[in-house]
Amino acid sequence: MRVCIDATPLLLRSAGVKNYIYHWLVALKGQARRGESVCTFPFVAPPRELDHEHSMVGPMHTASALCLLHGLNVSGLPWTAPGVDVFHASHHMRNPPRRTRLTSTVHDMTCWLTPEFHAPANVAVTRWFGEHIMKRADGIIAVSENTRRDVLRILDLEPARVQVIHPGVPDAYFDVTAAEVHAVRQALGLARPYVLFVGTIEPRKNVPGLLDAWAELSPDCREEYELVIAGPAGWAERGTLQRLRAATSGVRYLGYLEEARLPGLTAGAALLAYPSFYEGFGLPVAQAMAAGVPVLTSNLSSLPEVAGDAALLVDPNSTAEIRGALEKLLTSPSLRERLGGAGRRRAREFHWDAVARESLAWLRGIAQ
Repeated sequence: MRVCIDATPLLLRSAGVKNYIYHWLVALKGQARRGESVCTFPFVAPPRELDHEHSMVGPMHTASALCLLHGLNVSGLPWTAPGVDVFHASHHMRNPPRRTRLTSTVHDMTCWLTPEFHAPANVAVTRWFGEHIMKRADGIIAVSENTRRDVLRILDLEPARVQVIHPGVPDAYFDVTAAEVHAVRQALGLARPYVLFVGTIEPRKNVPGLLDAWAELSPDCREEYELVIAGPAGWAERGTLQRLRAATSGVRYLGYLEEARLPGLTAGAALLAYPSFYEGFGLPVAQAMAAGVPVLTSNLSSLPEVAGDAALLVDPNSTAEIRGALEKLLTSPSLRERLGGAGRRRAREFHWDAVARESLAWLRGIAQ
């Protein structure tokens, strides 16, 4: 079996999808059996450290690869991928190859469910992909059962065509050392214990709700802990970014951090606060659990499914609930310890090698 993965996200500025493609490719190549191969379109080998902000290859390679993709998409000309049994398309692909099985991964259905959380152009492109690519695909991976239910309902697909395969958590989060935590804290000047949020600053992530809840915490909690927010600026969040950059007492905005620093930053947190309005999976939650960090997250979408019994769940629309859960966790070391241990056990289900084995078994079935 020969599988070709559309690796276009590796050439672009991206967060969650780029993370998924990068680690999935590495794991698929590592778990492929003899006689099986995993290649990419356009050819992109991920030989270096993951970089969300830049292309994973040089400028010339990036330009030529994106020109090739654009030319195929605009022309609509039929083309083939000789020897390829399964082509796995990204949302950037409008004209996949003919005469091969077609698959894709759906990360969430927010462009249908909450279009106000996205730029109009992104909504249009994603919905087009759903109607013209996902509806005719031979198989689709959904990153959670919640996402599977959404895609079946919205696109009216046959249930047998959509398979739940959770994403994985990089090994670095399972084995963070005290020295790594110390190095990151020292480099970032994090002297006090901290509550952590990790994610792109965009409407869906509900950073304003977290900031409002933090402002209502008891003075004792805000004196002992600070709120640390790490993530690049996303779409339509100018007001939130202004709040973050105003250097409010007890709130630190770190902006974008390289992937290599995130395991140490995560493991050093007293807890992860992630009151998102909607997630297809919620990778920061799974990463925090792998590092043994207690989690506060939303009771909506896939987040209860991912967190299991390793988190306090809140209504993200309720500032009072977020504040109450923060205070409960920050004033109870025993609760934090219990949730951290439960998180480590839960996160064992999210190793990339296991994800790759399950994915390859599914792809073999598609290729037959």
